[in-house]
Amino acid sequence: MSDFLLTTPLHNMHIAAGAKMVAFAGYDMPVQYPLGVKQEHLHCRAKVGLFDVSHMGQIRLSGASMKSVALALESLIPADFVNLEQGRQRYGFFTNAAGGIMDDLMVTNAGDHFFIVVNAGCKDQDIAHMKAHLGHNIELEVLDGRSLLALQGPMAGAVLARLAPVTEAMHFMDAKAVSILGYDCFIGRAGYTGEDGFEISVANENAENLATRLLAFDEVEWIGLGARDSLRLEAGLCLYGHDLSPGTTPVAANLNWGIQKSRRSGGEREGGFPGADVILAELANGAKRGRVGLLPEGKAPVREGAELVTAEGHVIGVVTSGGFGPSLAAPLAMGYLDNAFSPIGTQVFAQVRGKQLPCRVCKMPFVEQTYRR
Repeated sequence: MSDFLLTTPLHNMHIAAGAKMVAFAGYDMPVQYPLGVKQEHLHCRAKVGLFDVSHMGQIRLSGASMKSVALALESLIPADFVNLEQGRQRYGFFTNAAGGIMDDLMVTNAGDHFFIVVNAGCKDQDIAHMKAHLGHNIELEVLDGRSLLALQGPMAGAVLARLAPVTEAMHFMDAKAVSILGYDCFIGRAGYTGEDGFEISVANENAENLATRLLAFDEVEWIGLGARDSLRLEAGLCLYGHDLSPGTTPVAANLNWGIQKSRRSGGEREGGFPGADVILAELANGAKRGRVGLLPEGKAPVREGAELVTAEGHVIGVVTSGGFGPSLAAPLAMGYLDNAFSPIGTQVFAQVRGKQLPCRVCKMPFVEQTYRR
């Protein structure tokens, strides 16, 4: 391991569990455990997976009033936070002047503050961006003293309820402060796998004990970054730096649902965020290219960066994520296509090592999402 890599408070547990470690977003992170990526993936789909996502940024925003903080956030993100109810979380994205996505994130109304989780690779940039633009009346606290665990899978609710029965009543995108093993935790019922599950923020000094207790249940296994990626791809979820970038607008990324009516043209707080002119115009008229799901017709996977072409070889798009879907027992991919070629069922070709591999545009998610609505 490089001396320059950061570690999470659970690092020793990963080593003890026999994890293969890799550099990811400046951290030494487990990519897989002895179970292997495929079996970890299938275990999470069938039972419960435990993920260490403590490398992600956890931030607390507060101010004179919750509305003042919400309005400050809305100056940077094209989502409605003024009307976000206490105990609820919402997906959003920082945009730039060109309408591109700087990062995607989760924002929770925690009652007396907003709790924000940002991507590990973007957190320093995001924190600097907020400090520079939110204003002096907004207090920003980086929660470096807290770890983040994701408990995901169809049995996650039953498992967590054994330790915290109050969580049984939570639904998708609910969030609340909960005591687990006597530890003060902040829990959101959400995740990045397409399965029901929870993300649990807990003090660093209590993270190892909490993880150990969760892993003691027969249903629970550690899951690494490898299966995390295949799970989110099957669920049709974007990975920042791959499917989302500063040059990709929310409309092109098919994330229109992340822009609530109040922030759109004619809404009570229309625009007012970076790149609003570009994004509102695309909401009205469409983007030239859009994110689509792709099913390669053979057995060979199609990887990120492969050009998408017509039968005649004209470039019409690019693959941004691709690999093998263990739940599908087949390859799958996600990418961007010119609108003329994006209807479901359209055949396109991926350029792979000088060959054209046929793919079909398909509906996402690739597997059914099982969130507890």
